[in-house]
This record gives sequence, C-alpha cells and structure tokens, in this order.
Amino acid sequence: MNSKKITLSSAVLLAIFGLSGCGQDTAPTAVAEKEVTTPEQATAVTYPTTKKIDVVDDYFGTKVTDSYRWLEDDMSAETAEWVKAQNKTTYGYLEQIPYRDKIKSRLAALLDYEKVGMPFIEGDYSYFYKNDGLQNQYVLYRQKGDEAAEVFLDPNAFSEDGTVSLASIEFSEDGSHAVYLISEGGSDWRKARVIDTRTKEVLEPELIDIKFSGLSWVGNEGFYYSSYDKPKGSELSAKTDQHKLYYHKLGTAQSEDILVFGGIDAEKHRYVSGEVTKDGKYLLVYASVSTSGNKLFIKDLAKADAPLVEAIDNTDSDTYMVSSNGDDLLFVTNKNAPNKRVVKVSALKPSPENWVDLIPETENVLSVSTGGKYLFAKYMKDATSLIQQYDLNGKLIRDITLPEVGTAGGFSGKESQDNVYYSFSNQKTPSTIFTLDLASGESTVHMKSKVKFNSADFESKQVFYTSKDGTKVPMIITHKKGLKLDGNNPTILYGYGGFNVSLQPQFSSTRAAWLELGGVYAVANLRGGGEYGKKWHNAGTKLKKQNVFDDFIAAAEYLISEKVTSSDKLAVMGGSNGGLLVGAVMTQRPELFKVALPAVGVLDMLRYHTFTSGAGWAYDYGKSDDNAEMFNYLLAYSPVHNVKAGTHYPATMVTTGDHDDRVVPAHSFKFAAELQAKQAGANPTLIRIETDAGHGAGTPISKTIDQYADIYGFTLFNMGVKDI
Repeated sequence: MNSKKITLSSAVLLAIFGLSGCGQDTAPTAVAEKEVTTPEQATAVTYPTTKKIDVVDDYFGTKVTDSYRWLEDDMSAETAEWVKAQNKTTYGYLEQIPYRDKIKSRLAALLDYEKVGMPFIEGDYSYFYKNDGLQNQYVLYRQKGDEAAEVFLDPNAFSEDGTVSLASIEFSEDGSHAVYLISEGGSDWRKARVIDTRTKEVLEPELIDIKFSGLSWVGNEGFYYSSYDKPKGSELSAKTDQHKLYYHKLGTAQSEDILVFGGIDAEKHRYVSGEVTKDGKYLLVYASVSTSGNKLFIKDLAKADAPLVEAIDNTDSDTYMVSSNGDDLLFVTNKNAPNKRVVKVSALKPSPENWVDLIPETENVLSVSTGGKYLFAKYMKDATSLIQQYDLNGKLIRDITLPEVGTAGGFSGKESQDNVYYSFSNQKTPSTIFTLDLASGESTVHMKSKVKFNSADFESKQVFYTSKDGTKVPMIITHKKGLKLDGNNPTILYGYGGFNVSLQPQFSSTRAAWLELGGVYAVANLRGGGEYGKKWHNAGTKLKKQNVFDDFIAAAEYLISEKVTSSDKLAVMGGSNGGLLVGAVMTQRPELFKVALPAVGVLDMLRYHTFTSGAGWAYDYGKSDDNAEMFNYLLAYSPVHNVKAGTHYPATMVTTGDHDDRVVPAHSFKFAAELQAKQAGANPTLIRIETDAGHGAGTPISKTIDQYADIYGFTLFNMGVKDI
C-alpha cells in the first residue's frame, strides 16, 4: 500500500492483468490416516470424471476440436458440480502434506506486523493506509496536524469475510469530497460511493456497473467515470467491447449521467478514461482499442458545449498527462521515443507537431510523477530504479541517492507540499518509507518495516543470461547467504513477459517465507515486458511471442547449468499472462521442471478474445480469426491445445478464482481437464478454484496465507522434501 490510490494508473494498465494470482482458501476434507512424508506415500489421486462433448471449429480450413467447451458455461449446474468435485480432490491431496500447517503458521507470522503506507495530503488532512497485522483489508486513516489519527474508511466492515474490498478512491481538489469504488468477490465490476469527507456521510445512492474506471472530479460538483453496458447472459464471461466515459453530477440519478465519449463510434474503444486538469479547466480523454496505444482528446470545460478536440488521432503510441498549469500541459509519451520522454504543449494547439521536449528520451525507460513544484524522472536501468529531480521547466536539480540497488516508488504530492514521500525495497530488503525534502534533497526515514525477517541473512544478485537467439536477459536470484551450488536447492522461477509490464525487485512477505524455507527465488525480466522500453515489449508480442517462452526456458537452463538447482528441484510460476507463460513452457519442455504453478492464466489462445474485454489483449497476442498465419502461430503454443497424451508433465497445480471476470476461469478449467486426461506420469495435476475470488486484487490476507501455504507445500512435497 505505497500509493494514494489502490488502482492502476491508466485505462491501458487497467486491462493488463499484472497480478501474480488470486487469493485462495482451503475447504475442509478428511485428513489421511497414514503417515505421509513423500509423494509416493500419498494416496493416489483419482480425478473426477470430466465428460467430453466435442465442438469442432474451422479456422482457415483447419478443424480444431474443443472437447471441454461446456466448461465455459459458468452459469451451469454441471460446471458448478465439476468445480466442487475438483476442489474436493485437490484439498484431499493437499491435506496429506505433512508440513502444510507449519508453512501456514510461518506465513501468518511474517504477515502479522503493522504495515503502514506512504502518507498523502488531501485538504487539511494527511491520509495513509494501515493494516494492524492480519486484517483482511487495509484501513484508510487520516490525521490533522499533530492530532491523533482516526479511521476514515474501514473496508473490513464491508463484509464479514473480507471479500469486499476498496478498489480505489479519489478526492476532490479541495479534499472536501471523495468517491470510492468497491469490488465484491474480486470482480472487476465496481460500485461507487460518494462521501462528504468532513462528516464521512454517504451523500447519495451508490452508482453501479462501473468497470476499468479511473475517477476524476470537476470541483465538488461531479466526476467522470468509465464503464461498459452490462452484458447479457453471464456477467463473468460475456464480452464487453465498447467502453464509455460518463459524467456524474452530484445529487442526480445515475440514469441521468451524461455520456461524454464512446458508444456511438464506428471504431470500438475498449478502454476509455477521463482526466481533469487540477484547475478544472480541461478534460482529457484517453481512448484505446487495445492495451497499448491511445488516442487523445481535449475539451475546454470553461466553454459551454465546447467540442472534444482530437490531439492524437491514432493509437500508435502511449501519451498521458503529467501536469498542467493553465493552458500549458505536460505529457509523458513514447511517441518517437520508445523509452519515453516528457513534452510540453499548449492545450490550444495540442497536436504532436507543437510538442517541445522538456525531458528528452534516454537509454533508460522513464516514468514520471510530480510533487511540490517538481518533476521526478523515475528511470529503470536493468529493471532497477534511478531517480532524478527536475523543475517544471525541465532543469535537472539533482540525482536522488537511494540506499542500494532496488526499486523506489512514490515521489508524488500536491504542488503546495515542501516534501514528498517515497518507498524503497528489493527482493530481500523490506520496504522503508522516506521523506524527501524538496529544497535540500535530503532523505530521512519516515517509517521502517516491522516485518520479522532478517534480510542480513540473505543475498540477492542480478545476472545476465543468453536466450535462444543470443539476446541477453537479466534475472535476479535471491537466497540465503552461503548457498551451496550443488543443484539440490528448491527453486521457484517466476516470470511475466507481456503487456509492457516490468518486474522490478520488491520485497514480499510471502516470498520471504519461501526464502526462509531454504528456497531460491529467481525473477527473469523477459521480452514482452517493459524493462527496456517499447522495443523490448514489441519483441515479445504476436508472431514474436515465442521469444518470451524461449527467454524463460533459457532462464531455467541457466539456473541448472550454474548448479543453483536441477530439474528435480525447479518450479516455474506465473500469473495471468504469466500463467500463459507457465502453460506454454511446461507443454514445450515438460522435462525441464518438477513443478508447474500457472495462476489465473490465459490458456486457450484460440478463444481468449471471445470473453469479457479479452479482445483488447490482441496487441500482445493477435487473434485466431485475424488470418491463417496468426491462427497457426497461436495454435502452436496455446497451452490448452498442446497437452499431448502419453507425456510426463510436471506436478501441476492450476489456481484460479470463480469470480475472475478478467481472465475467465474456463481457461484454467479446460487446461486442467486436458492435463488430467493426458498425463502419463505419476505427478499430480490438480486445480485449486477459490470461491468469492477474482483475478487477485483485493484478496483478503486470510486467503493469501492459505493460498501460499498450499503452493509452497505442494511445491516442496513434489520436490521430495520430507520435512522443513
């Protein structure tokens, strides 16, 4: 909880996934009576029968059989029974793991500490998120001056089991009003509540059916939000293609909200968001057809019936506002700058030919924030942070000295502030929050992490290995000091490799538990991500997607060749697009891994675009109905379609949530069914389906603890670890 808003930063990122997996819970089953210390002693897994009803599709003359299409119907009683039967089998197996409860206890201890986020200023108050220890959801507090802090908003009161979460909150410019979004059961569909921050009174009936939405106020009169029309049929899986931007005026019914953009365009804009300049003078509308690239429109709110002026008429680049001062706008953009730059332009003539560079492109990837009257250029160099402070005219003020190599975030605040906050961590170093004096550049510790983990006992190093085509790829490897390189270390290799998402080194209490268990944790920065800018991203998209899988396979081979681990002690893990990554490499190189952990994965590459907003992911994947070449390429790696009978696959635990309406659980259902039908070896192929859980955001801590106890227990058990 290191930022003001529990939300993603743009309409583009809202659709990306980015999460490593959903929170999970356990269901009670009978405990095996015999003593079990190895997988061979475990009761043999008898999988539920999954019927086959063949559906044949014709793609450019090639017929493809889909035997488990019926599992896509999330509203059917048959699918519900299948889920129930699979969970019974999975939990029956997990309860035989002798040290599962030990891992759960250690996870609970590591997570049971006071966690406090960076403060942010709204009106007369300083706000911050805090979790006393094992609260399911973070609580939003506020404090005026030296007065005692008070609870402002407690999401734990939203539901008894913690499955209703605070998704985001946005304050009006003077801090007197706020609107916040809630998520129920992990769903991407939201409800909005408007409150008077002085009294905490809810001012009107909640707004419903909001999805992938930013929030932006116009004074205290109203705000902009985004949504789709509610789909017919399944709310979970039905297609949502046309995003719309609305304006809601306080005190009016939602049915009276004004449609500002979308819904009547010949071209479908799947992700639309609106942002108002801090003085309320201009509205900026960002419109995207996929998860990469956006059009830009500007509307003068001071003029009645002013039109939306098109500033960028194509989606070939990503451009978003950083700051504004009257008519002057600052944008961060990758237009003609793959690593991004900051430009300045007048809102009266906003088209790219009028842009003037404020912070030019460099060899490192840039992101930008503002705090006080300064810009903070946050660069990535080999996936780690470099920070520079600039004035609003683009003059370099200073480099910000960080404690060591790692990841820094924050550096944002109101223009009136004299200092800003930032956080720093890496794979072995818990997060510390610092206060930065804007005038002097001096950093002081605001708050250290209270996690019960001794980072001095561990080491983290970055290596560069060579992928199949000769590309150098970075990877960070973390483990206990003095690790013996004998090929016998339980190791988790984690990756993502898509949607311009960068995996920077950060501390995680759940990962710390794995390290304390003697495990090695390796994170590979694969192509398809954003670690080296747009070129790195594009090198892992569409007909180049195999590069991502080759990079991951090469990472595994490096760990084995360097005797960090061996195939018998190597697990591969990833969520969402990373779930696709795991599914692809385990079907291409099943002998390379002992354990596979695909979470909430995109696993049916021929049909992903037919569900929810999946068609918007085509920038990275392409679609099976584009052309014969794209179809054949997708078919060649689609995990569901590449499970081969008679193959010995790794021990696999697929995880998903029954309320995941981003990557629908049918992907995981079909993949698990294929594995169970065709697995030739004795390794278990299980699926763990969490109820009242979605794609990962807002997962209660109680479910997170259960989830990782099961993941780590399953992994170690199948690596032959008898005790911990």
